[in-house]
Amino acid sequence: MDDLFERRIAACQRRLADMGADLAVCFPSPNLTYLTGFAESPSERHLLLFVPQRGDPALVAPSMYGDRLSELPISDLEVRLWSDVDDPLEVVRNVLDGYSLGESEPATVLVDDRMWATFTQDLQDRLPAAEFGLASAVLEPLRVRKDEIELAALRRAGKIADRVALEIRGRGNDLIGTTEADLASDIDRLLAAGGGLEPAFETIVAAGPNGARPHHHPGSREIEAGDPIVLDFGAFVAADLEAGTGLYPGDQTRTIVVGEPSAEYERVHEIVREAQQAAIDAVQPGATAGTVDRAARSVIEDAGYGDAFVHRTGHGVGLEVHEPPYIVDGNDRELEPGMVCSVEPGIYLEGKFGVRIEDLVAVTEDGAERLNDTPRGWETGG
Repeated sequence: MDDLFERRIAACQRRLADMGADLAVCFPSPNLTYLTGFAESPSERHLLLFVPQRGDPALVAPSMYGDRLSELPISDLEVRLWSDVDDPLEVVRNVLDGYSLGESEPATVLVDDRMWATFTQDLQDRLPAAEFGLASAVLEPLRVRKDEIELAALRRAGKIADRVALEIRGRGNDLIGTTEADLASDIDRLLAAGGGLEPAFETIVAAGPNGARPHHHPGSREIEAGDPIVLDFGAFVAADLEAGTGLYPGDQTRTIVVGEPSAEYERVHEIVREAQQAAIDAVQPGATAGTVDRAARSVIEDAGYGDAFVHRTGHGVGLEVHEPPYIVDGNDRELEPGMVCSVEPGIYLEGKFGVRIEDLVAVTEDGAERLNDTPRGWETGG
């Protein structure tokens, strides 16, 4: 495991060679974390990872990070620290000069998709003849297939979400009178108590007609008997790494009812459940992302609710909650073993209710593995 990040950097360099690109430059982002195990928020200070097609990688960073960077398990990573009294551009220039870029022909430099314009401009000023592109061209194909360490973390995140889902469902009538906001806070507390480091996104609790808004923000509405309640939540967990870091999220949605639902709700819920199952059945190596979306969407359209399914069927999950592959109609990206994505069809009826059912699934050699395993029906109570 000690050489995990060295293997990832080497894979990045091989892809650079395959593409004929000379250099990838990463900014504080999931790409930087993926390649080094170092996670930090962007700031106005120059913190840049340089991965050349040939030669050793270099990390330019403020000196305040020296202790943390000295612990990174990458033997051939050259760390260039600068203090607030130094000119970081001089350090950047020295790194670039060491790679001898563009000596025979214009260099091709791929910058992090998240890189702030000011840092991209610094690179363009130093390499005015270079051709610039996006680092996702080399890193997305690497990050999209999760290794066993990543899959293990995603499975743990799924189990944490499962336990919380069962706890909330089991409360039954005790949920009546609770506000959306209070229940969301309680879910966050349970996720933390179960081992989650922090919520992976703002927890969604949407009761009654609020469920017709796919990304509703929990508010002061109290849960009433007969309310459909959309619950969408998950927490980050840390990958099992000896050094470095990597946080991976859970993401599960269930729509439950306290008491007896309307006949229309029961019908719609069953349609969504069938659509989700159809999509998961379609997940297998070689199937396209668009085919999976179409499997879910066809069930909903055939039932007469096509206009009420207002979002894609799912998205990839990894170091980011939303990342490729996107499970959307027309996406010809073929699924591969190791990819992980959400499958979350929904029907949203304005002024009435919404229904969404979501699980994370990992693409296996011959199908799909659900990373969530709790009831998908609407029933509550012990």
